[in-house]
Amino acid sequence: MAMAKKNLRSLSEQEIIEFFDAIGQPSYRAKQVDQWLWQKQVKSFSEMTNLPVETRVALNDAFVINQLEIAEEKVSEDGTVKCAIKLHDGNVVEAVLIPAGDRMTACISSQVGCSLNCAFCATGKLKRMRNLEPDEIFDQVVAIKAMAKKYFNQPLTNIVFMGMGEPLLNYRHVMTSIDRITNDIGLGMASRRITVSTAGIDKMIRKLAEDKVKFRLALSLHAANDEKRSQIMPINDQNKLDSLVEAISLFHENTRNRITFEYIIFKDFNDSLKDAQELVNFCRKVPGRVNIIEYNPIGDEKFHQADPDKVDLFAAHLEKNGVVVNIRRSRGKDIDAACGQLANKNEVVSHV
Repeated sequence: MAMAKKNLRSLSEQEIIEFFDAIGQPSYRAKQVDQWLWQKQVKSFSEMTNLPVETRVALNDAFVINQLEIAEEKVSEDGTVKCAIKLHDGNVVEAVLIPAGDRMTACISSQVGCSLNCAFCATGKLKRMRNLEPDEIFDQVVAIKAMAKKYFNQPLTNIVFMGMGEPLLNYRHVMTSIDRITNDIGLGMASRRITVSTAGIDKMIRKLAEDKVKFRLALSLHAANDEKRSQIMPINDQNKLDSLVEAISLFHENTRNRITFEYIIFKDFNDSLKDAQELVNFCRKVPGRVNIIEYNPIGDEKFHQADPDKVDLFAAHLEKNGVVVNIRRSRGKDIDAACGQLANKNEVVSHV
């Protein structure tokens, strides 16, 4: 039985050099291939026109270039675009383009499904199938970049890892994808334009600090005491707030990068002034700013949107106590593209 071909973009440059050595080709061919794959994003070996024909044949015999397919696009009345993206193995993830004036943000996924089971998140109700490969993450950005051009004739300006999955549970592949996104032989985007959002895994935040990453970090907080946070985020049982404070403090000390605390505000759960004061106390321990996010329904009756007046009072209390705060209004709710709603609620389903 014939051996399955390897995905060429899963190989390191050194592994590609070794392939060329084995077929008697100069090592600089690896750099040429790198440019074709990541900078020019070709879909076939026949497009690598500065390589000899026999070299392209050898590559085609040994490797594949896995591709994703935009299986479905939905456009919200506010301009948000959600894409159902079918991967090479039939699994489906979702990515979103969020337009805001001159700012075009790609919200991308890092896993197929999610294992964290946060009570308020539709993605958390899905089974985690697998981690995404670096090229699959990269290709989402390329796809959303094309959507920004198609619908708004504007360049992509920002990337947030806030789609399906927990990025820090796919650490190596996420870091590799960011390197490709920011590399000149890639998309050449600035690291400060990228934000990685985590539910809070203290040891992996410490690793980000040790690696002195250049991108920004967001912590999905949603409650500033352990009892409440554990009720809605089981991961808090192993990653208590005091430990997260220590990890985030180290991250800030090593990187000097901005940290954002994401706070989905739920009616009669975490919307009181007592909750606001607990958040103030948390913010005094570690530098950062707060994004208050309105809750987006996911088809159950467990949580509800907080009253607008209470949200305003909550934000005012934070500001009065010196916390930089922004109330983030949801985008794309009518197409299930808002925060917490990504769960393949479309006609495209996985074939595996």
